[in-house]
Amino acid sequence: MEKIKKAYYYLFYKVYKSIQYTSEMVGGAFWTDFKAGLVILTLELWIVGSFLNYYSIINDKKLNIDTISPILLTSLVVFSIINYFSFIRTDIWKTYNKEFDKLSEKENQKGTTIVWVITICITTNFFLSVYLLQKYVLKMY
Repeated sequence: MEKIKKAYYYLFYKVYKSIQYTSEMVGGAFWTDFKAGLVILTLELWIVGSFLNYYSIINDKKLNIDTISPILLTSLVVFSIINYFSFIRTDIWKTYNKEFDKLSEKENQKGTTIVWVITICITTNFFLSVYLLQKYVLKMY
């Protein structure tokens, strides 16, 4: 469980550092922790959305807004609470960030690669599931 927690904070750390770097370049370095939390929440919801899309296709069930709204709303609330207690309510993420800053450049590059591969996979998977669902729904009509 501790490794999962540490991986979660490392994902946040990498997203935070990326947003911090790009924000400073364009003069928008504010609420970086909030922006990073929003990116994490988006990735989490895309995972849930992908599962819903694939579930709909595999089980030949048309999910309408009445069906998926409670699932998405529940997911949004659960992930928001987790993120709130992980990143906003306490500053424990700052302790982890300091710890991750001490990693060697080689370890950080490896971590960066892993984080961005995971992020790209989640994003690609979500949009692929939307595309496949759209094709599936069009075949039904």
